Amino acid sequence: MGNYIFSLRGRVTRKPVSYTNRFGIRLAGDLYLPADFDGSRTLPSLVIGAPYGGVKEQGPGIYANELAQRGFAVLTFDPSYNGDSAGEPRRLSSPEMFVEDFHAGVDFLGTIKGLDRKRIGALGICGSGAFALTAAAVDPRIHSVATVSMYDISRMHAEGFAGSPDADSRRAMLNAIAQQRWDDFESGRPQLTDRGAPNEINEDTNPIGREFGEFYSRPRGYHPNAITQFTQSSAMAFMNFPMVDKIQWIAPRPILLVVGDEAHSRFYSEDILAQAAEPKELFVVADSNHVDLYDKTDKIPFDKLEDFFSATLK
Repeated sequence: MGNYIFSLRGRVTRKPVSYTNRFGIRLAGDLYLPADFDGSRTLPSLVIGAPYGGVKEQGPGIYANELAQRGFAVLTFDPSYNGDSAGEPRRLSSPEMFVEDFHAGVDFLGTIKGLDRKRIGALGICGSGAFALTAAAVDPRIHSVATVSMYDISRMHAEGFAGSPDADSRRAMLNAIAQQRWDDFESGRPQLTDRGAPNEINEDTNPIGREFGEFYSRPRGYHPNAITQFTQSSAMAFMNFPMVDKIQWIAPRPILLVVGDEAHSRFYSEDILAQAAEPKELFVVADSNHVDLYDKTDKIPFDKLEDFFSATLK
């Protein structure tokens, strides 16, 4: 669809690509390469996943645009059922499928002439951070993994930001989702959640909602494919699919966790740091919140990411 929120660098080429995951869903992606790449030398490659609710024309493209200048082949993609990728019903969210989309990206990169199968890394922004880590735990083809402003969407659905709900609250939540499944089945039109990034922002807006709204609902990050809504019944799958529970399986492959010092989501990365086996590193970006690291190129630590992936994909 286009509508990229950034301008392509002169030393980078971008080509639209498509490929299928193991469920047969056609994924729409972009492949970024150094402009002088002719296939005569082998490059390390990265697959980059979008923030939860985002698309390839936003944050992933910003990262790919920069990292391709620095000698990496970079694949960005829209998650299954979302953006320009295929899958019905639209706006479905699935932890298994979104993890599979990372595996499929590795499948694709490993078939391109001039890209080294032994030098493939993964980078996940926001919700894709947990998807990338979960994929890497069981996919040894991912030789190193980095996350930026990581969210664990399974944990978010189960706990929210106010702590784990009591048994009665959880029961009520699951009963509501179960009823919604019947409603969706009868109507044939799955009901969507409210926008995660509100269009209207005022002094009463929740600070986290404000942060997302100032990106997704304003010219800064707006894209028509990124409405920050999913089918309501999707939450049930996330509550039943614990992610990153095999985080120690990634070792001895390296993990880098990048987070803003002011990020409301910082605890997710800190918890992963405590649970993961070595080698692992938490890199804290000063004066940055969660969403700053989606698009603010003066804050995104590209030098750190380049150093990490250059060293781990030698």
